[in-house]
Amino acid sequence: MAEPLLALANLRAGYGEAVVLEDVSLEVPERGSLAVLGRNGVGKSTLLLSIMGYTAVGRGTVRLRGRDITRLPPHQRARAGIGWVAQEREIFPSLSVEENLTVAARPGRWDLAAVYDLFPRLKERRGNMGNQLSGGEQQMLAIARALTTNPGLLLLDEPFEGLAPIIVEELTRAIRRMRSEEGTAFVLVEQHSDVALGLTEQAVVIERGSIVHRAESAVLLREAATLERLIGLGIDGA
Repeated sequence: MAEPLLALANLRAGYGEAVVLEDVSLEVPERGSLAVLGRNGVGKSTLLLSIMGYTAVGRGTVRLRGRDITRLPPHQRARAGIGWVAQEREIFPSLSVEENLTVAARPGRWDLAAVYDLFPRLKERRGNMGNQLSGGEQQMLAIARALTTNPGLLLLDEPFEGLAPIIVEELTRAIRRMRSEEGTAFVLVEQHSDVALGLTEQAVVIERGSIVHRAESAVLLREAATLERLIGLGIDGA
């Protein structure tokens, strides 16, 4: 059996003495995609932060392509091949779009031409400062900047939060293209379950810091009653 791209085993993690995640195990294969679903405050973002190295791990392991990275700091995990799109976007407001995209770029498939092809709006605004962009454009920039590091795995934390439906549609097309045409592996935390399940192959549901349900995304998308019971949001995430 092929080595998974990402493997978490019995992970216990949190902040200081506070434990948020308990006994979390999951795998993401090469070119795979995973939706992380759950109510607010159950540990979804903490899961991504733990993969990226921002939490205190009390037990368990995080492995990337078989390498134990549990104790590596975030910058070393980024170098190892994990791209991070934070909920707060964290673009550089005083740098231009193009400067944001090149400041941490590494050689690979995702160069300027590739990300401009994926997000034509960014090419149109390549000379604009980060703080001159709309919220949707800033989110495009955050994703594109992560891609220019040419990661093996992309972590996306609530990328559609607060955005207009037309922008969400544009972003979902880009992520779907990343997956289908480029085979970009990613873990997606998203409140809108229908959107998240439509973009991914596998899904987990978290409750009180533990995984309580696993399924193929396409199967879970059809099970509205299961989603309502587990998440309480309904199929449309409302």
